[in-house]
Amino acid sequence: MDTQLKYQKIIKTILREHANFRNTIPDGYQSQLLFDDEQGGYLVLDIGWNEDNYLHATPIHINLIEGKIWIQYDDTEEGVATDLLAAGVPKEDIVLGFRHPQVRQYTEFGTGFSCQDEGIVAELAGMESVSITS
Repeated sequence: MDTQLKYQKIIKTILREHANFRNTIPDGYQSQLLFDDEQGGYLVLDIGWNEDNYLHATPIHINLIEGKIWIQYDDTEEGVATDLLAAGVPKEDIVLGFRHPQVRQYTEFGTGFSCQDEGIVAELAGMESVSITS
């Protein structure tokens, strides 16, 4: 199986598990999945009301960029990177995008692009998704 397709499948499986777990929490919020294979964007979105408090948050944001899994945001206890490792993704194919590029070299994961290319990554991560499936 092509690495891109394999990683898409792994990401979707992991995010489904997280959304399903989050939906068991009796807090009034609903977790939704947003997958965009064409642009390589994958999100868990929490939305809803808890008494008078409205929530619209993205606890997990992942991009698939040039064969690497970029964790752009992760608000989970154990960390999505741990799930990716357990699914067989090599450490060098996981990039902690939320870590500054100069700090990534000290993590056990991939560093991604050079500092000059960070602008491209930020641009790709901010692209608007056009196809949404669950």
